[in-house]
Formats: sequence, C-alpha cells, structure tokens
Amino acid sequence: MAKKKTLFECQACGFQSPRWMGKCTSCGAWETMVELTAEQIKFVSENASAATSQSTNRAKPITEIGEDNITRFSSGSRELDLVLGGGIVPGSLTLIGGSPGIGKSTLLLKIAGNLAQNEKRVLYVSGEESAGQIKMRANRLDANHQQLYLLPEINLQTVLNEVANHAYDFIVIDSIQTLYSDETPSAPGSVTQVRTITFELMRVAKSMQIPIFIIGHITKDGSIAGPRVLEHMVDTVLYFEGDSNSELRLLRGFKNRFGSTNEVGIFEMNKEGLNDAKSMAGRFFNKEKLQSGSALTVIMEGSRPIIIEVQALVSESYGQPRRSSTGFDNNRLTMLLALLEKKLDLPLGTYDVFINISGGIKINEPSADLAIIAAILSSYRDRELSTETLFIGEVSLTGEIREVNGLTQRLKEIQTQGFTKAVIPNKPIEETKIKCFIADEVSKVVEWM
Repeated sequence: MAKKKTLFECQACGFQSPRWMGKCTSCGAWETMVELTAEQIKFVSENASAATSQSTNRAKPITEIGEDNITRFSSGSRELDLVLGGGIVPGSLTLIGGSPGIGKSTLLLKIAGNLAQNEKRVLYVSGEESAGQIKMRANRLDANHQQLYLLPEINLQTVLNEVANHAYDFIVIDSIQTLYSDETPSAPGSVTQVRTITFELMRVAKSMQIPIFIIGHITKDGSIAGPRVLEHMVDTVLYFEGDSNSELRLLRGFKNRFGSTNEVGIFEMNKEGLNDAKSMAGRFFNKEKLQSGSALTVIMEGSRPIIIEVQALVSESYGQPRRSSTGFDNNRLTMLLALLEKKLDLPLGTYDVFINISGGIKINEPSADLAIIAAILSSYRDRELSTETLFIGEVSLTGEIREVNGLTQRLKEIQTQGFTKAVIPNKPIEETKIKCFIADEVSKVVEWM
C-alpha cells in the first residue's frame, strides 16, 4: 500500500513543508501551517510541472535589448498621479491596502468615475457590495457615467469572461480576498486562491495592456492580508495611512516598478468623497499659540515639505516610567531620552514621557529629532516655545546635531507659511529671509528655549 503523501502550506507566506510545524521557518508566523488535501496537492504538483516546462526563450546580451517606452495617462487625481510616478501605466497591476473605512473603495470608485467621464471604458468588480450599494456611493461621488460598468461577482472565471468579451480600458477589483477560482481546490482568501487569482489578473493586465487596481484587506499589524507573494507579484503597492476620525488621508507607495516610492499623496474626506487636499497650510499645526510641550518642525514627504506640530508630555512617574509615542519610532524616543540624561543631566528616568505627532502623520525620517527634544524640554520646564521658530535637525548618539537633506526647500516652505526663525544644524547654502540659529550639538538647543 502506497504511503499517503502529506503537504502543509503556510497561510501567511505560502511556504510548503512535508510535515506540520508550529512556527513557519520562512516568515516566522505561528500556527499558520495548514494541511492540503489530496486534490490540492495534485493541483500544486501540476502547476509546478507546468512552470518547469521547456521555453523557447533564449538569453540575449543586454546590449541588444531595447528599453520599454512607458506611457501614462492621468487618473484625474493629482495626488494619485504623484504617488504612481506621473500617472497610470497601461498593463500595470496595482495593489491598494488600508484599514477598514479609510477610503480605498471610495477613492477607486472616484477614479473610475473620472476615467469614465473621459470616455474610457471602466469595469468595477465588487465581491463585497451589491450593485445598488455601489450606485448609492456613486451618487454621492458624482461618478455616474455611461462608460462605468458594475459587476457584483466573486467568481474569477465570470470576471475573465466579461473582460474577454468586452474591451475595457481600466479594471478595479474590490477585493482580492473575496474572489475565488473554480480551477483551484481551496477556499477564497487562501494562499493558493490568492496566488492563482493574482497570476491570472497579472496575465490579463500584461497581455491586454489593461491597468488593474486591486483592493486588499489588511491584518491587525497593518500588513496586507494573505501571502506575501501577493505583494511580490504586483507592480505597485500603495498603503492608506491616517486616522479614520480625521478628514485627512495619506497614500504612500511601498513598491513601484514604474517610479519612485518617495512621494506621498494627501487626500481629504468630505461629503463628496475622497478628494485631493487643496492646501496643507496650517493642517498639522496651530500657529496662533503653542502650549508648553509643543514644537514645530518641517518634514519631507517625498518632494513635498510639510510643517507639523510635535507634542510631548513629561510628568512624574509613580512606578515604572512609561515611554510611548504615536507617529514616531518608540526606540528612537528611548535613545533621545537617554541622550538628554547623559548630555543635559535631566532626571528623565523618573518621568513618564509621551510623544504625539499631530494630524495622524507618521515620521519616517530623523529630521524631527531636534523638534522632539525641544518639545520634551518645553514640557519638562513647563515653558512655551515661540510660534515663530521651527526646529530642524537629526540628533546622533554623541549629541551632535547633523544636517538633513532638502534644507533649502524646507526653509522656503517655512518662509512661505510666514515663519521667521529656524534652529538648524548648519548654515543654508542659499540666502534666505529666515533668521537661522545654528546649533551643532544638543546643549546649544537650551539657549533658544
């Protein structure tokens, strides 16, 4: 009697093993190994055999290969075009993730309406909402156009037949976790299903030169649900950030085969849906009056400088001191506190320290270190800082304040917003009307408090 073949697959990354393991050795996830049925094992084996079949392609010298001419067309949204690198690329496969209610479906329905208004034939596939529900949202977004087609469907074969029988210029899939394929013996949302569906959508996008946007659910830790292979297969990965209670949303690129991932799109949620934010002036700070524990700085989100308010609260601890931060790296906060104790002899080891970045922005660059320190000192001494002064600089472990990139552009933004002073680590290259105070080490920051 032949021995029964067993195969286990990780539902987080797709790693396969002949025996069950409590922890996946590939991605480190716990309790994610699921045993495949005999039918599923046969499906995996057949696909592996097909993938290793002989190909007629031959290797060529790179000097004999020409460049692809990438063309783009506008989505009708200035912010989305900025994040995508200039516009939508025909044949591209884009994945958009974000927490529930952040505005993924709203944004893509708005974009679909914009393209349909420009005489592009658009297909919106929804596996979560009925056509009537989507119609209600379209009324609110003013996206009712003759060239926008709705297909409430979760069967991949039905979707592919619709695409094959009609010429579409743009496709939206809402969402990838709700689709299933009859040819794959697995439940919707599983590793096998998501991998197969993504491959089919990628084949359609590349062969028919149709840009496809996919909405993906996210897990509790903020990553897109499903196997990591999903993010590897698509051309572009975008994430929505921001507080769902706030009207502002940030769209950030984490992968882009056709452009930079440094840009960020800023949107504003209102009664008309998710629209491009018209102006960032004063959105993330209060210029009228700063309370003790608040400091201003300017960060770079891609090529765009944004002035934000950093808030700190330092209070006596009645037990184990707490260090907590929202929108700022907690490990970096701990480092800055240790530096203040070492260089300025501040007894912060007996104080609770809390940091918050206003507006729901997450700081991903070290240029706000100086503002964090200024806010902590302001709260510790209960002394208000000047509303005309901004703090810009990276702080090293030795207490040295180092220069940051794009200083000239940051100072121009400060001047545009009507500020007059800035504490910076070095003299700017270009002349400016801003009165700059040079502070090359942490101890000198106290002089401007």
